[in-house]
Amino acid sequence: MKYKLIPFLLSFGLCGAAYAQFQQNNPGANHGNKFEQLETIIRDPNMYRSASGAPGPAYWQQKADYVINAEIDEKNQRLIGSETVTYTNNSPDPLTYLWLQLDENEHKSTSDNQSFDGSKMGDRMSIRQLQTIIGGTNDYGVNILKVTDGAGSALKYTINQTMMRIEMPKTLAHGAKFVFKINWNYKITDRTTVGGRGGSEYFPEDDNYLYTIAQWYPRMAVYSDFQGWQNKQFTGRGEFALTFGDYKVNITVPADHIIGSTGECQNYSSVLTGAQLNRWKQAQSANEPIEVVTLAEAKNAMKSKSTAKKTWTYYAQNVRDFAFVSSRRLVWDAMKVNVEGKSPMAMSYYGPEAYGLYRKYSTKVIANTLKVYSKHTITYPYPVAISVEASNGMEYPMICFNYGRTEKDGTYSEATKYGMIGVITHEVGHNFFPMIVNSDERQWSWMDEGLNTFCQYLAEQEFDNNYPSRRGPAHLIVDYMKLPKDQLEPIMTNSENIINFGPNAYAKPATALNVMRETVMGRELFDYAFKEYARRWAFKHPTPADFFRTMEDASAVDLDWFWRGWFYGTDAVDISLDNVIAFRMDSKNPEVESAYQRKQAEENNFIIARKRNRDAGITFAVEADTSLLDFYNKWDRFAATPATKENFNKYYASLSADEKKLYDSKTNFYQLDFSNIGGLVSPIIIEWTYTDGTKEVETVPAYIWRKDENKVTKVFAKTKTMASVKLDPYLETADIDASNNSFPRVNQPTKFELFKQQNQVRGASTGGNPMQEAKKTQK
Repeated sequence: MKYKLIPFLLSFGLCGAAYAQFQQNNPGANHGNKFEQLETIIRDPNMYRSASGAPGPAYWQQKADYVINAEIDEKNQRLIGSETVTYTNNSPDPLTYLWLQLDENEHKSTSDNQSFDGSKMGDRMSIRQLQTIIGGTNDYGVNILKVTDGAGSALKYTINQTMMRIEMPKTLAHGAKFVFKINWNYKITDRTTVGGRGGSEYFPEDDNYLYTIAQWYPRMAVYSDFQGWQNKQFTGRGEFALTFGDYKVNITVPADHIIGSTGECQNYSSVLTGAQLNRWKQAQSANEPIEVVTLAEAKNAMKSKSTAKKTWTYYAQNVRDFAFVSSRRLVWDAMKVNVEGKSPMAMSYYGPEAYGLYRKYSTKVIANTLKVYSKHTITYPYPVAISVEASNGMEYPMICFNYGRTEKDGTYSEATKYGMIGVITHEVGHNFFPMIVNSDERQWSWMDEGLNTFCQYLAEQEFDNNYPSRRGPAHLIVDYMKLPKDQLEPIMTNSENIINFGPNAYAKPATALNVMRETVMGRELFDYAFKEYARRWAFKHPTPADFFRTMEDASAVDLDWFWRGWFYGTDAVDISLDNVIAFRMDSKNPEVESAYQRKQAEENNFIIARKRNRDAGITFAVEADTSLLDFYNKWDRFAATPATKENFNKYYASLSADEKKLYDSKTNFYQLDFSNIGGLVSPIIIEWTYTDGTKEVETVPAYIWRKDENKVTKVFAKTKTMASVKLDPYLETADIDASNNSFPRVNQPTKFELFKQQNQVRGASTGGNPMQEAKKTQK
């Protein structure tokens, strides 16, 4: 045992775990693995979920309706709430208890997620890392004050960390409803130091708070046909799946606060000023964002600190969750968006520090997102879509929290601008996945984050043709996919077990879908099938099998090999072009073949001694004594003769019209040898460059690997003469090694950058700031 005192620095930063190997059907063979069907590893179809990937004829799901009263106690930094829940059992199963989620309990010192990760001391340690190591007790988490049935009789309940079980007084039969009530409160955490999805942010310069209230009330867990109760604990990573229902929520806050929320406000006339109400009415028909609450009004409210209270009332129909923002330091702008015959309101809420970016971009980015996502999935069904600047990135029905703040002088970097547009697109896009197509991210992160990141990429590219998307293009996933196997896990991995969460749950599935759309299926087939999946499972609870089956069912493309490789495995695409052999047809024409044979003979019979003897000026015997020369010294063995010419004419005359056409085409044949080094089967995309300078690109389907998953050889017929061959010329397959993609081989120059790690407040300007430099030179 050794003891050593090592100094470390206090800093502000973060990190996360597991790897699974996909089982092969035919281990040890060079075939029978990668192209076998998925039936052995996905759920069998049944009356609830059909073999086509659509909901079955007996599909059902539960319903939970809420009436909630909530109050923000700004003085004591507490949220106080009471709710009445009406739970409808649409399942065929009789239920004796209910499970609810208490996500705020993730902050309790006794919660497992506070201690189940390993830890190490480093040269730089954050306050949060040290607090986790030190441990101790805190007063975070939900305080349940009372649980009763609709008549007021107490109900027995048990809290297991972030889950609460309520025992019903009698069994809840199919089709029956159960009404119960809960009173609770909790200390609002400082989201910037404690972390978590909801909480507050304090602004010391004006002594005000921004409250982003999310995952805040006891929420019904999902009871489904495929897993019963979804009661996996909330550890802070895997987000949630919830039951759809209707909400009426009364929110009491200081009178000078502005609220943005899930749903539609029912009493703007009593909580807004006359001027603000008029601007709200104008915004409902505006094509440009109108400030309902102006920057000047927000700055005035920041100084007022009202002690009076106001209650805002919201109603939301057929949503799975409810969240809101509240603060006196909010600008609020809004405009109408025309989305395939519907007119939702796009709205943004942001503080003065974000005004220079959010006023220009946020609401218009919402509009672009709704339009592009609606085109590729379903028409956006809700009445509003809200973006809130909160130095955050999280989503809820109709509202999301994003980041993007300018410098003090109002300038911002290009990285901050595009980062902000990207996060708004992503979080607004979550309305579709998983707020409407209600997948369970606590089980399968990719069904939420991956599908949404793919659609985000589509929306970014339709926002700006030069948009610098960070996820989606195939070449951007290469560095992740070439990592050692012990640092990788399949996409089909539970949220808490993923080491590199961003690449695995966001980037890789988004890239896979982009490869499927652009390279494997083509846009027309893919877009139809993807839209069909969204249509089938809108406002329902899909599983991975439902997605896999729908994509095949609606396209008539066998994709099992693709799901196996990209979603169930950790192999990478690395196709090597090992060899190219050119073949020429024997023309039998002596005038053509004689020249070729003469050249081949010269090349095959070349002896270096002969050349050096000639160079040395040696006098050869047959030159010194010409009597040694005879017929064979003068005979041209390759010259065409009358007999060979006559034989050729007879041969050509015997050919049919089709044979003469092929003969006259002078086709070149090239035999290419390929190796699947990476293990992930993929289409082979070949770019031919010809001696005349022209190029041709062709694609060989991935099915070429089905009989030998390691090596294949294929012959190509070309009317032109090849100069070079290159694989994956547009970088669309995520091939991790381009050095073996060309024939002849091409050197791949590389460069490196000396990089200094920096820690930034989320949402602050990052990277170079040419705007600021230009502003300085103008003074």
